[in-house]
Amino acid sequence: MKSWILHILVNAAAIVIVGALFASVTIDGLGGALLAAFILSILNAIVRPVLVVLTLPITVVTLGLFLFIVNAITLAMTDAFLGSTFEITSFGMTIVAAVFISLINLVLNSFIKE
Repeated sequence: MKSWILHILVNAAAIVIVGALFASVTIDGLGGALLAAFILSILNAIVRPVLVVLTLPITVVTLGLFLFIVNAITLAMTDAFLGSTFEITSFGMTIVAAVFISLINLVLNSFIKE
C-alpha cells in the first residue's frame, strides 16, 4: 500500500513538472495532479496490459517503440476522464508528455529506496 501511494506521489510530481515545462499541458493545481496520477495508475494497472497484449505484433515490429504510443493512449484516457482539471492540447503533445513523464518517473524512482 505504501509503495502504491508513493508511486502516485512520484507520478503527480512528474505530471506537475511536465505541466510546468509545456504550455500545452494544463493542470488545476496539486489536487488535479494527484487526481490525474491516481487515475493514470489505475489505467496503467487495468487498461495498459490489455493494450500491450493487443498491440504486441506492432510493438515487436517497432522494437518496443510502440509502447510510447500505448503510454500516450493511457495518458489521453486520463485527460478524457478529468476534463478541464487535466488537459493536453493534441495527441502529439500527449506522446511528448508521456515520454517526459516516463523519464521523470525513472529519475525520481531511482532516488527512492523501498
